[in-house]
Amino acid sequence: MYVPLFTSTYDDAYAMIGLVDANNFYVSCERIFQPHLESKAVGVMSNNDGCVIARSAEMKALDIPMGTPAFKLETLRQRGEIHLLSSNYELYGDMSGRLAQLLRDACPDIAPYSIDEMFIYLDGLSDRQCQTLGESLRRRIHRGLGLPVCIGLATTHTLAKLANHAAKKQPQYQGVCLLNGQDALTASLLAQTPVSEVWGVGKRLAERLAIGGIHTAWDLHESDIKQLRKRFSVVLARTALELRGTPCLHMNALDQPRQRIMTSRSFGQSTGVKAEVHDALRRHAQRSAEKLRQQHSLTRAVMLFLNTNRHRRDQPQYFPQALIPLPSPSDDTRVILDAVRQGLEQIYRPRYRFMKAGVMLLDLVDAEQHQLSLLNAPAHHHPLLMATVDDINQRMGQGTIRFGMTDNDAPWQLRCAHRSNRYTTRWDELMKAGTHPGAIAACTSRT
Repeated sequence: MYVPLFTSTYDDAYAMIGLVDANNFYVSCERIFQPHLESKAVGVMSNNDGCVIARSAEMKALDIPMGTPAFKLETLRQRGEIHLLSSNYELYGDMSGRLAQLLRDACPDIAPYSIDEMFIYLDGLSDRQCQTLGESLRRRIHRGLGLPVCIGLATTHTLAKLANHAAKKQPQYQGVCLLNGQDALTASLLAQTPVSEVWGVGKRLAERLAIGGIHTAWDLHESDIKQLRKRFSVVLARTALELRGTPCLHMNALDQPRQRIMTSRSFGQSTGVKAEVHDALRRHAQRSAEKLRQQHSLTRAVMLFLNTNRHRRDQPQYFPQALIPLPSPSDDTRVILDAVRQGLEQIYRPRYRFMKAGVMLLDLVDAEQHQLSLLNAPAHHHPLLMATVDDINQRMGQGTIRFGMTDNDAPWQLRCAHRSNRYTTRWDELMKAGTHPGAIAACTSRT
């Protein structure tokens, strides 16, 4: 249950948006249960132990780039210079859910943006109260979950992203940075930030902006809004307004082709019928798959979530989510639908009435650059079929062709030779006291 930490008595209080971002999330989840990995170079590999998709700061310092094939690092691993772990999405998804629940208990409203990033919305608090709340949340998350996080606070989503980046990269903020959009601190950070690092501005757009003399976030902040809309797009004009502290973006507009694709919607009326909930999730999954193909991406994992009506305190509350890894990156609707089916089987409980459902596609990769292994090609890889379905739906109307469920016997076993235990979700993989080699040696020496 949400319990407010502050009651505002300030006349200058206004809405504040926060971005809570877990640092090196996959690696941090592993270190919680394997403390011997602290200060070590650690990498997490993609599905089937293909390539590195997450790195600790120590591994980054070794100049090992993202996406490095795991076999090229085998010598370093055998020498003990680095530690490579298989993806443990069940653990990561559960830790993400715990983080979301902790934030939900402390904040009036939250919106997951990715598995390790969540927006929080704070109304009626002064700057000082928001800063104190951010510091308190950071300590609470570290104490309760063991996750290191940084928090950016600002009046818009775009500025919150910038504040979060500053909180992570500049030690003087101690993990929490607040920008009110109008002060000298905001101006200084904008002047130091290349326009290519502004949320929503990609490399190609940054090159076009540079031709017009817009090199930094401050340059974009100072640009004429009408000219931006005319020469570029209304989206860029809104981004410039956000840099000025004027909110223009909503969560429905934040599905950008970088980290994830999310489709969600509230129900017309709450329901506890599993088939109805499944139908809603299937619609969202199919729409997300279409968006995935439109931006020429593949997804490595599918997350789904359900929400009960938090305003109905007379009804039991339940906010589950599940994360299902795919055997290989895919944009095939059938593969994504089967992952949704598996996830729903994990989280559905018949005694709850759900008011909202959503599907999120995570760990996206460029379809044009990703090369399929001939020895490990996915069973369902029919780009022509998917292209035909998309073309018909575009010409004849959304949902003209819809998919049913995939084969329940589809091969979903992953190769994960270096996967750690799923400590938080499997009874038979719980941590056991006294089994660490160091502990055994200590006990032996005492006897």
